[in-house]
Amino acid sequence: MSGASTPAKNRATTLDIPGLTRSKVSPDGRISQRDVGAKLVIVMVGLPARGKSYIVKKIARYLNWSQHPTEIFNVGNRRRIAAGGGQTLPNKSIDSQLRESVRKMSVNGAAPPTIVDQKDMLPPPVIATQILVNGEPNQVPPTPQTSQPIPLPAPQPMDQSAAFFDPDNVKAFQLREQVALETLDELLDYVLNGGGSVGILDATNSTLERRKRIMNHIRERAGSELGVLFLESRCIDQNLLESNMRLKLSGPDYKDRDDPAAALADFKKRVQMYEKTYVPLGDYEEENNMPYIQMIDVGRKIVAHKIKGFLSIQAATYLMNFNLAPRQIWLTRHGESVDNVNGRIGGDSPLSPNGIHYAKALATFIASERALWEQRQREKQASTHFPPLPGDATPPNPECTGQISNHEERHFCVWTSMLKRSIETAKFFNEDEFDVKQMRMLNELNAGEFDGMTYEQIKTEHHEQYELRKKDKLHYRYPGPGGEGYLDIINRLQKVIIEVERMTDHVLIVGHRSITRVLLAYFQGLKREDISDLDVPLGVVYMLEPVSHLLALLQRSS
Repeated sequence: MSGASTPAKNRATTLDIPGLTRSKVSPDGRISQRDVGAKLVIVMVGLPARGKSYIVKKIARYLNWSQHPTEIFNVGNRRRIAAGGGQTLPNKSIDSQLRESVRKMSVNGAAPPTIVDQKDMLPPPVIATQILVNGEPNQVPPTPQTSQPIPLPAPQPMDQSAAFFDPDNVKAFQLREQVALETLDELLDYVLNGGGSVGILDATNSTLERRKRIMNHIRERAGSELGVLFLESRCIDQNLLESNMRLKLSGPDYKDRDDPAAALADFKKRVQMYEKTYVPLGDYEEENNMPYIQMIDVGRKIVAHKIKGFLSIQAATYLMNFNLAPRQIWLTRHGESVDNVNGRIGGDSPLSPNGIHYAKALATFIASERALWEQRQREKQASTHFPPLPGDATPPNPECTGQISNHEERHFCVWTSMLKRSIETAKFFNEDEFDVKQMRMLNELNAGEFDGMTYEQIKTEHHEQYELRKKDKLHYRYPGPGGEGYLDIINRLQKVIIEVERMTDHVLIVGHRSITRVLLAYFQGLKREDISDLDVPLGVVYMLEPVSHLLALLQRSS
């Protein structure tokens, strides 16, 4: 798509929410292909080790979960490929073009590509997850690749130590600038022609000249309608910065280095190279009415300028609720109810005897786990040395550094729906020790006129509706007054997600099958088509522990 093919007249762009809006050009509520002005390009800005990739993975996970197709385009990974330090990408034209264009910069283009771990290839996972079943590692099988990498030879590997990033290194500078524009073109293909709503350019983009080239390139291809939001991450807190730098030691540029201390020193030199030409967002963007957000210390302070457009507002709201506090997020379905025993959906029945047994066990178990977590946290903080000793590659949580001798116990919230089976599951928690609260947003999916029926009854008496639901559970909505679908659940859980991201306390959410499915889909970054079929049986507790660079998941059966 070029500027010439962009509609001459700007179109009105308001909210587009799958399941809640629809129009002639968008019956399902998604942003239509022609509504370029409703789409968004997020351009990351900032020096290395400022948490940019962490931020983009979280924002992409949230927007995808909200049913706005979002993809991350990481310039660093493509730079490693272009410089001969990485494996091929999945079969996309950009990979072929990138290798062909950069080959001319190489002395010898016949050298084979260097092999890296599968996790270092793009597209990156939305979030790194470890699943433990009964305390034992359980590896999640990788998603099968639909296409094979293009077997093109890589250019001759270039040294990618700190000197590679010196702005006076002309050859490396040209390569990095070319890779950035190639990656931007792939992003624009995705947003303009590939069905994407949001494309995120994950790179430093730390010079004013680079940002001008990016903006000019976007306008040349997409015209003036396409939304662009610059998002800068800055770190003033030295503890946070040191932790971020130490995380880089396990990244693809340094993970094979024998001496972590030397690797850290080289990385700090790399940052110094970027600092030579670094220009933060500010005066130029404001003089030219360019929207931007500055995140300082990963959410401690937010500066926003000219934020407009539905997706930009959604992103800004989400970004304002980041925190790195160590805490636990527990998810479970209610205990077995009388309707569960009878196979009926919906309803508002009380717990069965088995359900009451689970409720008692749950309260005892959570109280025990809370005490164990506090003990582990004190031990971890007591053994943390900061600044790090030479060769130490394990970063402490930056939220805790400097507070080792002043640890305060986390509060613990227990949230239920307003239905009997959920409320009764939490009735054995001591409300002097736990903040117990009921939330209508956590109610089970409303089955409309099928409420109280069994699936066999629906299949027999309403076979057409049964088949419609079976064909597409995610987009199906139960008929009749109050009938809901999974898209409705996603939208009413957005406030819950924002609150969980904001709070620093532990929380246990006693939900229902649809509620637990949708929440797990968010925290695990699952694809939208997996949400409605996720297995969440009764009697299982899921524990998610967010840290500054990953999310650990523990699954336990009662």
